[in-house]
Amino acid sequence: MSSKRPVRIANCSGAAGDPGDHMLAQAQGGPVDFITGDYLAEVNLAWYVEPYKKGQHPGYVPTALDGLTKSLDLINERKIKVIINGGGLNPKGLAEKVQELADAKGYPLVVAYLEGDDLFPRLQKLLSSNDLKHIDSENKQIHLSTRSQSFPPKDPRDIVSANAYLGSRAIRAGLEAGADIIICGRVADASPVIAAAQYWHGWSDDAFDELAGALLAGHLIECSTYITGGNFAGFDRYRTEDLLNLACPIAEVDAAGSCVITRNDSLRGYVTTDSVKCQLLYELQGNMYLNSDVKADLTNVKVSQLEENRVLVNGVRGHPPPPTTKLAIYYKGGYQGEFTINATGLNTSLKYDLQELQIRNKLKEWGVLESLDVLEFQRLGSPVENPRSQNASTTSLRIFVQSPKSEDVQKVFHAYAYTAMQHFPGMHSSLDFRMMMEPKSFLLYYPALVQQSEITQQVHFLGGKSTHLHITVSGAPPLTEPLGQRRNVDPVAGDQGSDADTVMMPLGRIALARSGDKGSNVNIGFFPRDEAAWPWLRAFLTRQKMQILMGDDWVENEMYVERVEFPGILAVHFVIYGALGQGVSSSARLDALGKGFAEFVSAVHVPIPKEFIL
Repeated sequence: MSSKRPVRIANCSGAAGDPGDHMLAQAQGGPVDFITGDYLAEVNLAWYVEPYKKGQHPGYVPTALDGLTKSLDLINERKIKVIINGGGLNPKGLAEKVQELADAKGYPLVVAYLEGDDLFPRLQKLLSSNDLKHIDSENKQIHLSTRSQSFPPKDPRDIVSANAYLGSRAIRAGLEAGADIIICGRVADASPVIAAAQYWHGWSDDAFDELAGALLAGHLIECSTYITGGNFAGFDRYRTEDLLNLACPIAEVDAAGSCVITRNDSLRGYVTTDSVKCQLLYELQGNMYLNSDVKADLTNVKVSQLEENRVLVNGVRGHPPPPTTKLAIYYKGGYQGEFTINATGLNTSLKYDLQELQIRNKLKEWGVLESLDVLEFQRLGSPVENPRSQNASTTSLRIFVQSPKSEDVQKVFHAYAYTAMQHFPGMHSSLDFRMMMEPKSFLLYYPALVQQSEITQQVHFLGGKSTHLHITVSGAPPLTEPLGQRRNVDPVAGDQGSDADTVMMPLGRIALARSGDKGSNVNIGFFPRDEAAWPWLRAFLTRQKMQILMGDDWVENEMYVERVEFPGILAVHFVIYGALGQGVSSSARLDALGKGFAEFVSAVHVPIPKEFIL
């Protein structure tokens, strides 16, 4: 085992919109060995394809260049290594920009870039081999959407991108060959952190416990400020002004793979066991966390506060990775539009019934209704009784439509306009109908599994003595094993919660929660505010109870629930398959990323034992 001190890995981004100032702040704020950044959501690369081809987008993430431009002096001075996926579709282009900046300043920095994630040129061959199964196809309980079942599209030209989620091996090889800054495209969120920790400590490829610890560390810090106070269910404990200008986190990964999550002392934000648990539970797919290099079993993970803004995370176990990795395929889905109208006062339900019937009836008369893939009338909010303002008495109807033809989307608005003067009493709206007058194209998402043996990664060096060096990493890791059946358990017979008197109150009064998206699915994790409530909470939160808590949002025969527990952090975790349609790029949900799902469920009233009410 390595005798080196823990490696300090600072995050600088969790989304394309995170500013370059985050990277600068991490370089300025204190001693760090690495800066890593995750700039790419699942759909970013697909969004970049068309404008990149037309010369309207650089292909890489502009904020990544901004961060490197602002931070390059300190990166050179303090010998900080940088690994980011901000290269997007054009890691070479971003790497060349950064190398030019370094050369112009006379810095001896070696910039490299990683390629190999783009499988679009080979996609038709892979499809013809019938080897691209849907990522959820092995679970026979799951009902794939009609659109997913009809993949691939009839016209292969409709497919716009196909990018594999790469692991850490090629990045680590680049570090070992002397790279100071490595620009990646589509790598898995935690891969830069795994590479940094493995390089630093010299772990072998079969040091699975250590690699799993680094994978979890990467998961914890990859979402920017989500672990220092952002998107935090317990935000109400703090003054609003204390949640401004939050710091990105730092992971100190030791030789055994355990990590301490912290932040620079000069910056703002809160690192607590609760903020760490919330991020740990974010965007999971159960107790097994997958990467191309390792499977991390999170069942017995533990979280403990060492001191202010320092939280220890350990207990994760590692196993060989699966022989496959995720391949994100995006293809043209048609056109979509939406608009919103408002109702005020009494009889809101009847008002919206009338509005929906008017539009549907006219579309049926015109023979358009059957040509629409999606037409939803979503009722948002409830009016306050005995209101003190018009706003308090107003709710909204969101009308959302998708169709293969742009003109059919427009006809939905024409149907609304045709009957507009027959509207219900008090109907009003904004006057911005651009999304209906000029429907936008949308993309469908197909998350496939591709064999790692099909992937060849290359690290290309631009600067220093290694200018003409190219490192190739081909195929799967030396040791792999199938994923196996996902764990899915309810409390065992005999598990008991409290028998105390209860009172109907929001679940969130005694539990914190975090939710997020993974393609078509939404995940949600809960843990008690007070540890004494854990036996009751775990007994209460069964799979059937989750369906009940979802209320009208639960769709029988389209959704499926999996449940696991993490006893080391007193948490219950669910995955609800099919809750987000076919993913954020085409979802009709107002909350297409599933971030508000936890807040919704936390607001549902349940019978809570009085002894646990804080």
